[in-house]
Amino acid sequence: MRNVGFITFILAAFMFVSIPFFHILSYTQSVASSSDKVAYDLPYPGILPDNPLYYIKIVRDRVLEFATRDHVKKAQLYLLLSDKRISTAQELAKKGKTKMAITALQKGEKYFLKIPPLIRTSKEQGVNPPEEFKLKLALSNQKHAEVIAIMRRELPQGELNSLKQAEDINKQIRDDLKTL
Repeated sequence: MRNVGFITFILAAFMFVSIPFFHILSYTQSVASSSDKVAYDLPYPGILPDNPLYYIKIVRDRVLEFATRDHVKKAQLYLLLSDKRISTAQELAKKGKTKMAITALQKGEKYFLKIPPLIRTSKEQGVNPPEEFKLKLALSNQKHAEVIAIMRRELPQGELNSLKQAEDINKQIRDDLKTL
Protein backbone atom coordinates (compact mmCIF):
# COMPACT_ATOMS: atom_id res chain seq x y z
CA MET A 1 0.00 0.00 0.00
CA ARG A 2 2.87 2.29 0.79
CA ASN A 3 4.41 1.65 -2.65
CA VAL A 4 1.20 2.73 -4.43
CA GLY A 5 1.22 6.05 -2.60
CA PHE A 6 4.89 6.60 -3.39
CA ILE A 7 4.38 5.79 -7.10
CA THR A 8 1.37 8.12 -7.23
CA PHE A 9 3.42 10.89 -5.65
CA ILE A 10 6.26 10.39 -8.16
CA LEU A 11 3.86 10.40 -11.13
CA ALA A 12 2.11 13.55 -9.86
CA ALA A 13 5.46 15.30 -9.34
CA PHE A 14 6.60 14.30 -12.83
CA MET A 15 3.40 15.64 -14.39
CA PHE A 16 3.63 18.85 -12.35
CA VAL A 17 7.14 19.47 -13.64
CA SER A 18 6.77 18.23 -17.24
CA ILE A 19 3.40 19.71 -18.33
CA PRO A 20 4.56 23.35 -18.23
CA PHE A 21 7.72 22.36 -20.11
CA PHE A 22 5.74 20.65 -22.91
CA HIS A 23 3.37 23.61 -23.07
CA ILE A 24 6.27 26.03 -23.55
CA LEU A 25 7.85 23.71 -26.12
CA SER A 26 4.63 23.45 -28.14
CA TYR A 27 4.11 27.22 -27.96
CA THR A 28 7.54 27.98 -29.37
CA GLN A 29 7.05 25.46 -32.17
CA SER A 30 3.71 26.96 -33.19
CA VAL A 31 5.09 30.49 -33.13
CA ALA A 32 8.02 29.49 -35.31
CA SER A 33 5.85 27.74 -37.88
CA SER A 34 3.19 30.45 -38.05
CA SER A 35 5.63 32.99 -39.49
CA ASP A 36 6.11 30.90 -42.66
CA LYS A 37 2.60 29.81 -43.56
CA VAL A 38 -0.94 30.52 -42.52
CA ALA A 39 -2.05 28.02 -39.88
CA TYR A 40 -5.18 26.93 -41.70
CA ASP A 41 -5.69 23.52 -43.26
CA LEU A 42 -7.67 23.28 -46.46
CA PRO A 43 -10.04 20.31 -46.73
CA TYR A 44 -9.40 17.36 -49.00
CA PRO A 45 -10.72 18.30 -52.46
CA GLY A 46 -12.25 14.93 -53.29
CA ILE A 47 -13.03 14.29 -56.94
CA LEU A 48 -11.25 16.71 -59.28
CA PRO A 49 -12.78 18.31 -62.38
CA ASP A 50 -10.79 16.02 -64.66
CA ASN A 51 -12.80 13.05 -63.35
CA PRO A 52 -15.96 12.07 -65.29
CA LEU A 53 -17.90 11.78 -61.99
CA TYR A 54 -17.17 15.39 -61.05
CA TYR A 55 -20.60 16.50 -62.27
CA ILE A 56 -22.23 14.42 -59.55
CA LYS A 57 -20.27 16.43 -57.01
CA ILE A 58 -21.40 19.69 -58.61
CA VAL A 59 -25.06 18.59 -58.48
CA ARG A 60 -24.65 17.61 -54.82
CA ASP A 61 -23.14 21.01 -54.00
CA ARG A 62 -25.99 22.83 -55.75
CA VAL A 63 -28.60 20.76 -53.90
CA LEU A 64 -26.91 21.53 -50.57
CA GLU A 65 -26.76 25.20 -51.49
CA PHE A 66 -30.46 25.24 -52.38
CA ALA A 67 -31.53 23.25 -49.32
CA THR A 68 -29.61 25.34 -46.78
CA ARG A 69 -31.82 28.22 -45.67
CA ASP A 70 -30.15 29.49 -42.49
CA HIS A 71 -27.80 32.35 -43.41
CA VAL A 72 -25.02 31.38 -40.98
CA LYS A 73 -25.13 27.73 -42.05
CA LYS A 74 -25.15 28.77 -45.70
CA ALA A 75 -22.10 30.97 -45.03
CA GLN A 76 -20.40 27.96 -43.42
CA LEU A 77 -21.30 25.86 -46.46
CA TYR A 78 -19.90 28.50 -48.81
CA LEU A 79 -16.69 28.58 -46.79
CA LEU A 80 -16.36 24.81 -47.12
CA LEU A 81 -17.08 24.89 -50.85
CA SER A 82 -14.66 27.79 -51.31
CA ASP A 83 -11.90 26.00 -49.41
CA LYS A 84 -12.49 22.83 -51.41
CA ARG A 85 -12.20 24.75 -54.69
CA ILE A 86 -8.92 26.31 -53.55
CA SER A 87 -7.63 22.89 -52.56
CA THR A 88 -8.79 21.56 -55.94
CA ALA A 89 -6.86 24.35 -57.65
CA GLN A 90 -3.71 23.34 -55.78
CA GLU A 91 -4.07 19.70 -56.83
CA LEU A 92 -4.76 20.61 -60.46
CA ALA A 93 -1.74 22.93 -60.52
CA LYS A 94 0.41 20.05 -59.23
CA LYS A 95 -0.89 17.91 -62.11
CA GLY A 96 0.00 20.63 -64.60
CA LYS A 97 -3.60 21.43 -65.54
CA THR A 98 -3.18 25.18 -65.39
CA LYS A 99 -6.44 26.36 -66.97
CA MET A 100 -8.55 24.07 -64.79
CA ALA A 101 -6.59 25.16 -61.72
CA ILE A 102 -7.22 28.84 -62.39
CA THR A 103 -10.92 28.20 -63.04
CA ALA A 104 -11.21 26.32 -59.73
CA LEU A 105 -9.34 29.12 -57.96
CA GLN A 106 -11.68 31.77 -59.36
CA LYS A 107 -14.76 29.72 -58.44
CA GLY A 108 -13.44 29.30 -54.92
CA GLU A 109 -13.03 33.04 -54.50
CA LYS A 110 -16.49 33.66 -55.96
CA TYR A 111 -18.01 31.29 -53.38
CA PHE A 112 -16.18 33.19 -50.65
CA LEU A 113 -17.51 36.48 -52.03
CA LYS A 114 -21.04 35.32 -51.19
CA ILE A 115 -20.27 35.01 -47.46
CA PRO A 116 -20.10 38.65 -46.22
CA PRO A 117 -23.59 39.58 -47.52
CA LEU A 118 -25.03 36.50 -45.81
CA ILE A 119 -23.44 37.48 -42.51
CA ARG A 120 -24.74 41.05 -42.83
CA THR A 121 -28.26 39.77 -43.52
CA SER A 122 -27.98 37.39 -40.58
CA LYS A 123 -26.93 40.25 -38.29
CA GLU A 124 -29.86 42.37 -39.51
CA GLN A 125 -32.15 39.51 -38.49
CA GLY A 126 -30.57 39.42 -35.04
CA VAL A 127 -28.42 36.32 -35.41
CA ASN A 128 -24.70 36.91 -34.98
CA PRO A 129 -22.30 34.25 -36.26
CA PRO A 130 -19.94 32.76 -33.68
CA GLU A 131 -16.62 34.54 -33.16
CA GLU A 132 -14.80 31.32 -34.04
CA PHE A 133 -16.43 31.42 -37.46
CA LYS A 134 -15.31 35.00 -38.03
CA LEU A 135 -11.75 34.00 -37.10
CA LYS A 136 -11.98 31.01 -39.43
CA LEU A 137 -13.11 33.32 -42.24
CA ALA A 138 -10.11 35.59 -41.72
CA LEU A 139 -7.68 32.65 -41.62
CA SER A 140 -9.25 31.10 -44.70
CA ASN A 141 -8.96 34.38 -46.59
CA GLN A 142 -5.28 34.61 -45.66
CA LYS A 143 -4.73 31.00 -46.76
CA HIS A 144 -6.42 31.72 -50.08
CA ALA A 145 -4.11 34.72 -50.59
CA GLU A 146 -1.14 32.47 -49.79
CA VAL A 147 -2.26 29.85 -52.34
CA ILE A 148 -2.76 32.55 -54.98
CA ALA A 149 0.75 33.87 -54.30
CA ILE A 150 2.22 30.37 -54.61
CA MET A 151 0.36 29.77 -57.86
CA ARG A 152 1.55 33.15 -59.15
CA ARG A 153 5.15 31.97 -58.70
CA GLU A 154 4.62 28.48 -60.13
CA LEU A 155 2.24 28.95 -63.08
CA PRO A 156 3.35 30.05 -66.54
CA GLN A 157 3.65 33.80 -67.18
CA GLY A 158 0.77 33.79 -69.67
CA GLU A 159 -1.70 32.83 -66.95
CA LEU A 160 -0.87 35.68 -64.56
CA ASN A 161 -3.66 37.90 -65.90
CA SER A 162 -6.20 35.22 -64.99
CA LEU A 163 -4.82 35.11 -61.45
CA LYS A 164 -5.25 38.88 -61.14
CA GLN A 165 -9.04 38.46 -61.00
CA ALA A 166 -8.75 35.98 -58.13
CA GLU A 167 -6.35 38.33 -56.31
CA ASP A 168 -8.77 41.24 -56.70
CA ILE A 169 -11.67 39.20 -55.33
CA ASN A 170 -9.50 38.07 -52.42
CA LYS A 171 -8.64 41.67 -51.55
CA GLN A 172 -12.29 42.68 -51.80
CA ILE A 173 -13.24 39.85 -49.43
CA ARG A 174 -10.51 40.88 -46.98
CA ASP A 175 -11.93 44.41 -46.93
CA ASP A 176 -15.49 43.10 -46.50
CA LEU A 177 -14.43 40.90 -43.59
CA LYS A 178 -12.97 43.89 -41.78
CA THR A 179 -16.40 45.57 -41.75
CA LEU A 180 -18.18 42.57 -40.20
